[in-house]
Amino acid sequence: MRILISGASGFLGGNLVERLRGHGHEVTRLVRRPAQSADEATWQPSQGQLDPHVIAAADTVINLSGANVGGKRWTARYKSELRSSRVDTTGTIARAIRKLPEADRPRTLLQASAVGWYGETGDTPATEEAPAGTTFLADLCRVWEAAARPAEDAGTRVVLLRTGLTLDSLLKPLLPLFKLGGGAKLGGGKQWMPWISLPDWLGAADFLLEREDISGPVNIVGREQITNAQFTKAVASAVHRPALLSVPGPALHVVLGELAGESLRSARVVPAVLERAGFKWAYPTIDGAVRAAVGQEPAASR
Repeated sequence: MRILISGASGFLGGNLVERLRGHGHEVTRLVRRPAQSADEATWQPSQGQLDPHVIAAADTVINLSGANVGGKRWTARYKSELRSSRVDTTGTIARAIRKLPEADRPRTLLQASAVGWYGETGDTPATEEAPAGTTFLADLCRVWEAAARPAEDAGTRVVLLRTGLTLDSLLKPLLPLFKLGGGAKLGGGKQWMPWISLPDWLGAADFLLEREDISGPVNIVGREQITNAQFTKAVASAVHRPALLSVPGPALHVVLGELAGESLRSARVVPAVLERAGFKWAYPTIDGAVRAAVGQEPAASR
């Protein structure tokens, strides 16, 4: 395929570009600076500027743009940036698709979203049919997904990638603490924690590229639903250290501010669409995924 991707400089995007090119696809990256090579194209999403010929040249568009939710404290200014970095990019792509003649429109748009859509679910499993929650992240996901609607209205297949916590990036700042025996559950640890390994996220993206019968929201999460306490135990076991501590909720709020509420919120998200479609997880359990992520066993190939 000829694939156009935004957010290629991020963790998921960079890994996905490498995978797609390894599978023989022609990948063009959208960048906000002057293009420096034939595989780059310039756009300015904050101004709604994207050359329609760039879109018309693609069979598939993958939009992974968006500021890091956990990158900074959630000040009013940063919350505005979280919103604009998603809505502006998605809207620019979707409107560009809609403006094209039908024959020139890409067949598929893989559009990033997040399990934050569901807000607090408690112990209730949330499939893709569950409504949006009432939290800041739920509202952010709602307007983010809505920005892709012009592409859907134009007849392009839109797949909304409601991604869980990516295990490999989540572990990076935590591993040094766990290796020193300082691993700790958050609050009571009973909150459900939707996760996904990097190999399985990449595998799911690849799977959804090919499955033209799938559209709409898809929960990109691990097959096994786990609590924060189970996650903490899995990481501690993988590095052969105890994890007997817990971080009280009030202490998290001091350190993280409003973002602490998301760390303590329970979301039992179920990958119903992927399961029905026959997707095979490389890491169906958290124990195997963590061991691979920390190098305790060879990474699975997909």
